[in-house]
Amino acid sequence: MADVESGSGMIWLLALAALVFMTVVMVCAWGYGLARRNGGWTDVFWTFGTGAALAGVALFPLQAGAGPQARQWLVAGLAALWALRLGGYLAPRVAAHPEDRRYAQFRTDWGKDYARNMLFVTLPQAPASALLALSVIVAARTAGAALAFRDVLGVAVLLIAISGEGLADAQMKLFKADPGNRGKVADVGLWGWSRHPNYFFEWLGWLAYPVIGFDPARAITWLSFTAPVVMYLLLTRVSGVPPLEAAQLKSKGDAYRAYQARVSAFFPLPPKSA
Repeated sequence: MADVESGSGMIWLLALAALVFMTVVMVCAWGYGLARRNGGWTDVFWTFGTGAALAGVALFPLQAGAGPQARQWLVAGLAALWALRLGGYLAPRVAAHPEDRRYAQFRTDWGKDYARNMLFVTLPQAPASALLALSVIVAARTAGAALAFRDVLGVAVLLIAISGEGLADAQMKLFKADPGNRGKVADVGLWGWSRHPNYFFEWLGWLAYPVIGFDPARAITWLSFTAPVVMYLLLTRVSGVPPLEAAQLKSKGDAYRAYQARVSAFFPLPPKSA
């Protein structure tokens, strides 16, 4: 029986395969976004492409001539479920709405250099997917053919994350649908405990893989934490919270500053008194 430790070389090869695949996907995303004049398609391509890459590396045989085992199918299914949920949310929004404000601002700021600069925005998302793949590969290639309690727990973590993210999105949609809330800061439901609960639950879902794959007896399984660490940094330091906070401050000013003083930026916590 191959295990995570003895198959460490294969882990890196599969991550490299995910990198190559996603590089092709993101070049296609760049070209399609230029053709449609909508950079938001970058996010759609990344989501579905990453889901396909993660499912593919999860199902790669543990041994030559052997088919995927139950845990491999389970991990591949979790990756596919994540991609379908997020991609199914993003694709209709991108198709039906004007270009996301981030990409529209890029188009304004960069002018004739937009196409070139967008390539350098799009391509770095491929190595991000490869890093996420490390956690998925480790989880899928955990020793032991039979599913165990930690597999069930991993499924529960992802389902809680998907449900929480869906609830946050629904609460925001309902808030925006009320004309009386125009120009106001959404601080209802989950948004009263976290300024970005959708991002928090997106991050939480990646903890499913270390729950399934981490085993202190095998040093290589520390890689199972790669996905939650990478996703936390991306969401809180790069492409998630910072640009949205800047946009909200610009549009809502002091009202949003008061919201920042009351409500946690990421992790859901009881709001502070005004």
